[in-house]
Amino acid sequence: MAHILPPTPEKLDLYAVLNALADPIRLSIVIDLDKTDDLECGTFNVDVTKSTLTHHFRILRETGVISTTKSGTRSLNRLRRKELNDSFPGLLDSVLKGAKKVGK
Repeated sequence: MAHILPPTPEKLDLYAVLNALADPIRLSIVIDLDKTDDLECGTFNVDVTKSTLTHHFRILRETGVISTTKSGTRSLNRLRRKELNDSFPGLLDSVLKGAKKVGK
């Protein structure tokens, strides 16, 4: 199993993480991953093309919000909750709570 490495917790950039979470598509991906880890890219209910979805996953991965593990042809995604909380305590919970208030 190959692992596509996101930044280590000490290299997470607050501005980049906030920018990644500000996009409605990426936020909906994060909300889904908050419920269940190890979701394949094609299982998210978003109304965008495959190439656009790939772009959103790349942004989330590069900013360190998610990690992706390759298993054969499958790409399994997980939310990096611990790493985000270690770097920015309470940020993820606040963003997810705010998103639920506006009906995301």
